[in-house]
Amino acid sequence: MDTLAEGLWGLSDFHEQKGEFAKAIKCLEAICQSPVSFLPIIEVKTRLRIATLLLRHSHNVNHAKSHLERSQLLLKSIPSCFELKCRAYSLLSQCYHLVGAIPTQKQILNKGLELTKSLGNGFAAKLWYCNFSSQLSTALIIEGDYQNSLATLEQGYKCAAEMCYPELQMFFATSKLHVHLMQWDDVDMVERALARCDEVWNSFELNKTQQCLGLLFYNELLHIFYRFRICDYKNIAQHIDKLDAAMKADLQKTEHVQKLTSELNTINQTLSDPAMKQRDCSMLIEKRALLKQQLVTITTSNSVAQGYTDSTSVEYERRLSADKLELAPYPIDGEWLPKNAVYALVDLTVVMFGRPKGHFKECTKRIQSGTQVIKVELSKLGITDGVREVDLQHSAIWMAGVYLMLLMQFLENKVAVDLTRADFIEAQEALVQMRGWYIRFPTILHACESIIEMLRGQYSHSVGCFDEAAFHFVEAAKLTESKSIQATCQVYAAVSYICIGDAESSSQALDLIGPVYRVMDSFIGAREKTSVLFGYGLLLMKQQNLQEARIRLATGLQLTHSNLGNLQLVSQYLTVLGSLALALHDTVQAREILRSALTLAKKLNDVPTQIWVLSVLSALYQELGERGNEMENAEYQRKKIDDLHKRFADAYASIHHTALINKDKIEVHQLQESDSKRAMASQSMKVDLDIPESIGLASSTPVKSSSRLVDLDSGRRGKRKI
Repeated sequence: MDTLAEGLWGLSDFHEQKGEFAKAIKCLEAICQSPVSFLPIIEVKTRLRIATLLLRHSHNVNHAKSHLERSQLLLKSIPSCFELKCRAYSLLSQCYHLVGAIPTQKQILNKGLELTKSLGNGFAAKLWYCNFSSQLSTALIIEGDYQNSLATLEQGYKCAAEMCYPELQMFFATSKLHVHLMQWDDVDMVERALARCDEVWNSFELNKTQQCLGLLFYNELLHIFYRFRICDYKNIAQHIDKLDAAMKADLQKTEHVQKLTSELNTINQTLSDPAMKQRDCSMLIEKRALLKQQLVTITTSNSVAQGYTDSTSVEYERRLSADKLELAPYPIDGEWLPKNAVYALVDLTVVMFGRPKGHFKECTKRIQSGTQVIKVELSKLGITDGVREVDLQHSAIWMAGVYLMLLMQFLENKVAVDLTRADFIEAQEALVQMRGWYIRFPTILHACESIIEMLRGQYSHSVGCFDEAAFHFVEAAKLTESKSIQATCQVYAAVSYICIGDAESSSQALDLIGPVYRVMDSFIGAREKTSVLFGYGLLLMKQQNLQEARIRLATGLQLTHSNLGNLQLVSQYLTVLGSLALALHDTVQAREILRSALTLAKKLNDVPTQIWVLSVLSALYQELGERGNEMENAEYQRKKIDDLHKRFADAYASIHHTALINKDKIEVHQLQESDSKRAMASQSMKVDLDIPESIGLASSTPVKSSSRLVDLDSGRRGKRKI
């Protein structure tokens, strides 16, 4: 019977390697359904293999859970089999995680930890201890228990240190950094976690860092999230360049593997021809052996723990992990996100970094490539046109949430780019897409509701609908618990009220911006402070308090230039300061400042800001009596105004315009309570990327609708699972 089982296992492997997973499972089920009994250990191994296939290649979690529960019953009668018992616990934990049964998952993991502790200090026992600790920390995060999650990860780190296993130490160090970034209670603790990651990573030999590709991506992305959070844009570039180079190298490697695999398949097909000559056949067999060796060399990674003794499980897991960005070796369940999600995230960081600097061509390219990858992955999850939240399988909810949130962040940045360039039709379409995705997946995308409302405000303001813009900004502030987003929305609304221009609106602007101004130093980084100083400076100008306005705006400009590197915001600060210099009759400084502002606005193709600068320059030339410059400037300004008015006319004529500016909220249908809990669990695991989602805003000019929102780069997100 053992021989029969091994034959069916081999046949199952054959079908699995061909991608015929249903046939592979049928072979294994033949053992479980046989009228002749097999040894319990054979049945257990078979059921574990079935469960693994089901979890990896289907949404049939309940079927997998049934096999695992049956395996546990059989294992109770077997005194040893430590490895099989641990695998059963680990897979069962994954089942409960996929259906959102977190309390039950924690119970299973604690049983697994007790089992590993009962076996002493063996290498395999410690590896499984690390596995269960990693999964338990994730379960605790979903419940919002950050402190116990950190404590669990620290125990895992100590265990890895006892094993003298730097890759595992790095896994737990980066995991702890991720939790600290999510919680962000103490900046010193975040920096200590960051320093530990640097210390462990720098202890690796060069070839080891190249082998640990998953850890490289994870570590660099976490460093980037940290730098974005504290607005340290100057030190982000090196991390993005390293990530981009690693991604491109891995894509080239993947293409090479596909080419070798295709060549190998062709040889196999040729060898199957019975008419092949002996000599030709021998040459092809030699070539096939060479190709197989090349593939093994290229695809071998650190996905297997050195010193781990279960060779069968190791080889099987090596095959399954060949195309993953593993963070830790088997048996650690160490993948953070699927490779395509990580690559989309790299594209997103390039967009986040490049957009404020005006690198719109590269941003557009990355937005297109990222969204294309994401839509392909969503289709694999069954998310096609017309599919809604209620139609999703339980096991698909979390991964759907990952890709949907990434998609929304790409679209959000697209809206920002399009509004900066006054491409209102494109901005409308991206914003309508965001609204459509939110209506279909309101629970999974709950955190996007306030962002969409904010973007509606930015669109409204960009096309001169200031009253509607203020409404949407105030509503956006109500829809979030984030103090940072609330502050940002209040500043936006205040600037919209300033642009309306009457006394009542100015009073409303002061009521909104005053409370934020008093607490602006409490925010992390410089985003909120630069936005508040800009809005407050505009308000002081409105009140004719010019010297005080100049001080505030100069401070804001210095902060923006030093920390954010945001060209649009810098150009708008310069325009306001140029206006102030002219009002204070400092014409020399006004000319110099306004020329710099116009250069930046042209680089960004920011038509409204160009018109604003040109209007101030016209006033400057008029005061100086430079009639020639005044006429030339006026002609150029007229062309820009005509261009902008045409863009406005196209935007107003669009079927989407009225729906976007209307003072109403988006109506959605929520999930049932049980499904909602699972979807909200995925909401607690979003990456805090600090995605830039805003575009520029200035005070009203002779062309009323050319006023813009100041670019605050104030992306805020929730958290994502480790």
